[in-house]
Amino acid sequence: MGPGEENQLVPKEIENAAEEPRVLCIIQDTTNSKTVNERITLNLPASTPLRKLFEDVANKVGYINGTFDLVWGNGISTADMPPLDHTSEKSLLDASFEAGKKNFLHLTDKDGEQPQILLEDSSAVDDNIHDRFIGPLPREGSVCSTSDYVSQSYSYSSILNKSETGYVGLVNQAMTCYLNSLLQTLFMTPEFRNALYKWEFEESEEDPVTSIPYQLQRLFVLLQTSKKRAIETTDVTRSFGWDSSEAWQQHDVQELCRVMFDALEQKWKQTEQADLINELYQGKLKDYVRCLECGYEGWRIDTYLDIPLVIRPYGSSQAFASVEEALHAFIQPEILDGPNQYFCERCKKKCDARKGLRFLHFPYLLTLQLKRFDFDYTTMHRIKLNDRMTFPEELDMSTFIDAEDESPQTESCTDSGAENEGSCHSDQMSNDFSNDDGVDEGICLESNSGTEKISKPGLEKNSLIYELFSVMVHSGSAAGGHYYACIKSFSDDQWYSFNDQHVSRITQEDIKKTHGGSSGSRGYYSSAFASSTNAYMLIYRLKDPARNAKFLEVDEYPEHIKNLVQKERELEEQEKRQREIERNTCKIKLFCLHPVKQVMMENKLEVHKDKTLKEAVEMAYKMMDLEEILPLDCCRLVKYDEFHDYLERSYEGEEDTPMGLLLGGVKSTYMFDLLLETRKPDQVFQSYKPGEVMVKVHVVDLKAESVAVPITVRAYLNQTITEFKQLISKAIHLPAETMRIVLERCYNDLRLLSVPSKTLKAEGFFRSNKVFVESSETLDYQMAFTDSHLWKLLDRHANTIRLFVLLPEQSPGSYSKRTACQKAGGDSGNVDGECEGVKGPVGSLKSVEAVLEESTERLKSLSLQQQQDGDNGDSSKSTETSDFENIESPLNERDSSASVDPRELEQHIQTSDPENFQSEERSDSDVNNDRSTSSVDSDILSSSHSSDTLCNADNAQIPLANGLDSHGITSSRRTKANEGKKETWDTAEEDSGTDSEYDESGKSRGETQYMYFKAEPYATDEGSGEGHKWLMVQVDKRITLAAFKQQLEPFVGVLSSHFKVFRVYASNQEFESVRLNETLSSFSDDNKITIRLGRALKRGEYRVKVYQLLVNEQEPCKFLLDAVFAKGMTVRHSKEELIPQLREQCGLELSIDRFRLRKKTWKNPGTVFLDYHIYEEDINISSNWEVFLEVLDGVEKMKSMSQLAVLSRRWRPSEMRLDPFQEVVLESSCVDELREKLSEISGIPLEDIEFAKGRGTFPCDVSVLDIHQDLDWNPKVSTLNVWPLYICDDGAVIFYRDKTEELMELTDEQRNELMKKESSRLQKTGHRVTYSPRKEKALKIYLDGAPNREPAQD
Repeated sequence: MGPGEENQLVPKEIENAAEEPRVLCIIQDTTNSKTVNERITLNLPASTPLRKLFEDVANKVGYINGTFDLVWGNGISTADMPPLDHTSEKSLLDASFEAGKKNFLHLTDKDGEQPQILLEDSSAVDDNIHDRFIGPLPREGSVCSTSDYVSQSYSYSSILNKSETGYVGLVNQAMTCYLNSLLQTLFMTPEFRNALYKWEFEESEEDPVTSIPYQLQRLFVLLQTSKKRAIETTDVTRSFGWDSSEAWQQHDVQELCRVMFDALEQKWKQTEQADLINELYQGKLKDYVRCLECGYEGWRIDTYLDIPLVIRPYGSSQAFASVEEALHAFIQPEILDGPNQYFCERCKKKCDARKGLRFLHFPYLLTLQLKRFDFDYTTMHRIKLNDRMTFPEELDMSTFIDAEDESPQTESCTDSGAENEGSCHSDQMSNDFSNDDGVDEGICLESNSGTEKISKPGLEKNSLIYELFSVMVHSGSAAGGHYYACIKSFSDDQWYSFNDQHVSRITQEDIKKTHGGSSGSRGYYSSAFASSTNAYMLIYRLKDPARNAKFLEVDEYPEHIKNLVQKERELEEQEKRQREIERNTCKIKLFCLHPVKQVMMENKLEVHKDKTLKEAVEMAYKMMDLEEILPLDCCRLVKYDEFHDYLERSYEGEEDTPMGLLLGGVKSTYMFDLLLETRKPDQVFQSYKPGEVMVKVHVVDLKAESVAVPITVRAYLNQTITEFKQLISKAIHLPAETMRIVLERCYNDLRLLSVPSKTLKAEGFFRSNKVFVESSETLDYQMAFTDSHLWKLLDRHANTIRLFVLLPEQSPGSYSKRTACQKAGGDSGNVDGECEGVKGPVGSLKSVEAVLEESTERLKSLSLQQQQDGDNGDSSKSTETSDFENIESPLNERDSSASVDPRELEQHIQTSDPENFQSEERSDSDVNNDRSTSSVDSDILSSSHSSDTLCNADNAQIPLANGLDSHGITSSRRTKANEGKKETWDTAEEDSGTDSEYDESGKSRGETQYMYFKAEPYATDEGSGEGHKWLMVQVDKRITLAAFKQQLEPFVGVLSSHFKVFRVYASNQEFESVRLNETLSSFSDDNKITIRLGRALKRGEYRVKVYQLLVNEQEPCKFLLDAVFAKGMTVRHSKEELIPQLREQCGLELSIDRFRLRKKTWKNPGTVFLDYHIYEEDINISSNWEVFLEVLDGVEKMKSMSQLAVLSRRWRPSEMRLDPFQEVVLESSCVDELREKLSEISGIPLEDIEFAKGRGTFPCDVSVLDIHQDLDWNPKVSTLNVWPLYICDDGAVIFYRDKTEELMELTDEQRNELMKKESSRLQKTGHRVTYSPRKEKALKIYLDGAPNREPAQD
């Protein structure tokens, strides 16, 4: 069956056959990257033993039986699955295979070893060679690209065994494919590997972690001896001083080669390997100039590590056909004539000359870099040249060696060698042995002295035959790509593809595919993002039997390498044993309710599958740190479902059962958890049987209005409600006859279980359930459930949240006195007596409860007064003109409203005109805002209980959910006045940024409904500042923000319209809550709120941020203050209100006619607002609006909307500077008028005016080095509101100049100085000097093991 046939049904003839049922097995081979997508299908009788299944699979895939494992393929990592027993005689059915269905299996390696292939015919290996793929192997999304790299997806087991080639791959950390290619090439170079092995690391002299040669030595040993498919390179990169971020930077492999060689030279100083790089890779050439008149030649000798070959000559459309052509072009001389003539020291004049390069000496290992990356000056992008360039397997370099004498008598010689400060050919050659700063070469050193050069005698021409052994290939574009290496082994002359962790055999034909180009065309050209695969670096080795080395055999290793091999093998064996332990370890979530703290603790229990349950309990007991709290025999492990908080079963009598058997095997994830259950020494563990359901029972006390903490009982789904009541009655000792049981199926979904014969399953019980039980003989039992006191109490319980409120700093007359009274008040039951007994202005203190009761009564009496005023037609009177302000200091005098009888007040509320509570219809948006409110919210608590809940300072503390008591303001009612009518809240207009606290009649929001609210002082360790206090508030989250603020009034000490509510998030960020008609449903338990003094917004009001516009300052946008603008207010009115605020808060003394307001869009100034403009009519306004305030130099010139105000700035090219901004007011959008105005303010003749529109955000900064050419000067348009100007609003920036003014000529020194100044200026203003699509990071290797990073770097 192929991969695409997975979804087909099992054939019917198999399922319905008369003989025994059959089992369909689908096996996926995961041991090889090439077979991972192939599947083997076996259709076996159900009685087939497992042993026979393994034999059939072995024959099918060609493996030796017993060298592989089969595990269940259920979509999880095979490393975590227990393998099937290949020797078992158990039938497939007994081994949990399912007949008539597809059974998926994974074929994996056994004990970390790759399956052994059954080779019947050696030609079978060769047959597969042509199926190999040269190039980036098809991997799951693994493209090593700088733009969109996806890390390789491979199972851990796939890298635990060596490739069939015998070679080990390297794991790509992220974008380190370029590093892997170079490391594999060096490893496959016998001379380099042998020399590296001969070097001995002295641990006493250097840290092994930062030693680059030692880490390379370790890596090479692992590459040669490891049994894994691929190994990590993190130790090597750590020795480079790289952190994890370096793995996400892709670099050039040639650059890495140069930098790594320099680093090795520095590390190998004073050792036998000091000249290893020079001996293997360094060549010499001559850079000469010969006079064509007298024959005098001046020359110097330079060294090189690689030869960069141009793919296509500059300005040509044809590329070189081969490496030989490119080499000939490299040494082809050029003629210096005309203005480029050479000054001959012998002729003492400028003469025609020939300039060029000659190779004097070729290295043993010849490196050729094909310069495929170039820069396109048309598109201003880097590009990759994918032209075809062939390269031979054997390269004869004798034709390129210099045949002339190196130092004729008539020549001038400068033998600079490795110490030459210049380079041999600045356009082509990279001089790797210069005296330049080491940082430029990619190595951070304190000092970098010149490297001593060792001269080698020239080789005979007939011995300059080089054989190709490494091709480093780049696949991708100039924007990024993937590197891999094709390397020929000198052991068997076979080519291999080293593609990160994948190593495979390839042929010479595959090498030819890396020549590049497209079929039949040499002029193939790629753009910046065109992708192709072709050779980038070639490495040849000189064919010299006297020097060609072979790899050291194991018995030839130096002693320190033998020790290192042994050490690495032991580490690998230890890792293998650890993996085996991991494969047999059960990892499962463990929970425990701490017996003292009563906090649910969570951990992960890792226990070997052969450990018994008793041993696992002891492990969990120690893990949860319970040794000092209770004995071990008071603990046990039970099966637990965390999601449903359900105890599934207990394990009585199974203390000696292995955990692997108990948990159903070793799995990566389990569908259940374990709970470490505890008991007191005098208690007995309850038995939990499968099939039972767990019920948490909360006992409700209607008189005390409390809900008790739950007790747990277990029941069966087939029990009836009557039987369930009898079960609960035994557990909580309440009579079953009058018992009411309420099931909470989900949040706020309360269901009264009223049918005695119904089963629990029919009522919707599941694994874990929550019920409320009440058993009393009150009349509430006879009421409809939704009208009963029980329902209202449970509804309140479900919707109450706890909030922590930080109050603002108070004056001595308000909150401080209340807190003092609270401390002196003692028992709340004696509040009245104690407070009345205190006389005098200082001693007239009450407890906080009494103050809150009094404040609440005052609030209610004020509400009644407003209703009566509304009945009398005086609807314009608001709470701001009432006695409500006196609440700020309620202790100074006793107000008559405090003595109003609550029952009388209750009667007033009940008999009030229902129309007074009827609000205007809500808009659609308001309905959406209240969508979370349940349909049962319409009658939370009846008014008959309001006096008890509002004024119960005389009662003892009533425990509620979460351990709450009922002292404080507990307004927990909803009036019946609106019964039968649509319940609404007043809202501000739809486009308003906030809502008013008062409706049009002046009635307070929240007056029509009272919900549960209780507040009490709270002591916290958080430093909130002197004078700040905390409140812990229990409140019904369905209360509106407006009503919530009114309940806070007595604590804040000011009207709700004079303070603001800020919600505090986890990051301590504060955001103001302004929509007063919205409920607190978005809040949750323990959220924090900060109260700040300041007038809250009313209907049609908007909070506006005012910024000062400073057009000629470095930072033109400066924040001043927050102000409040209202709908219908004129701009002049808002300016009048701003003047005193500006004086007090900003120290700005302004007259109303000397500043203007204008639109602000990001940092751009926009439309100028005229004094007679009206907000919402002429000017659109929204919440969190921002405006500019601009101080005027003279009288306002803008008088009508038809005018246009632009900001002009003169450019003076002869002085290379820009003048300050000047405003120009135009009467129309005519270009001619703009020219006239500019001529008028500058004195430039009209015909010489040229202008251009600024680009970007204000102030449209541009470098003075670019402004003369970059802007679109003098556009051919007659009006400003057309392309390319599009100036339709105030605030546009116009640059202008005198076209007769010449641009200043700058010297190079002046230009560089000016460039530095402009760069500094533009960076300070936040404007980018130059555009770069991707910032590249320099490749560096840090010899001290750690980069010395500074803020200015990178």
